[in-house]
Amino acid sequence: MDKAALRRALVEQRLNLPDRLQRADLLQQVMRIWLVNRPDAIIGAYWPIKGEFDPLPALHRWKEDGELQGDPQLRRIGLPVVNKQHKTLTFHAWYPGCPMEEDAYGIPKPKDTELIVPTLLFVPCVGYGPGGYRLGYGGGFYDRTLATLQPRPFTVGLGYTQGYLDDFEPELHDQPLDAILNDNGVVWPV
Repeated sequence: MDKAALRRALVEQRLNLPDRLQRADLLQQVMRIWLVNRPDAIIGAYWPIKGEFDPLPALHRWKEDGELQGDPQLRRIGLPVVNKQHKTLTFHAWYPGCPMEEDAYGIPKPKDTELIVPTLLFVPCVGYGPGGYRLGYGGGFYDRTLATLQPRPFTVGLGYTQGYLDDFEPELHDQPLDAILNDNGVVWPV
């Protein structure tokens, strides 16, 4: 399997989905329902690039819901910041309107906000397959980060149905996710 060619094809397909906005609305609903009974107070996510699903509206709503319900735990959202030396990620507090700056890859990240440690981590999927394995962009940042985080957060992949790869073969370093959600619902575990 030529993973570089597969990545390019999947990103191109995702960018050209004629119903991507409708799929995004469906996945927002799936995500919000999935979060209802989760006990987590600190959730890590990502800034969407290349047509990825944007988890931030659902997470902002999750944060507001906790405040409206008088939840005694302050709900927090974190976005990744790349550690160039170790090629891993740390997560820093994000909120709508917080100061942002671009990282070395041109992706917005929180600027000068507090380091937080998520107990739940939403991960973008270029593609995904059986067993909770995902295809990312090939940098290995999430795999290295998940291999070293203690305690390891509960990990959830987010992607569109178009990214499902029935015959995806993970490599030895690939870290399986605990769950995967798409615009049809929960696809892992089944």
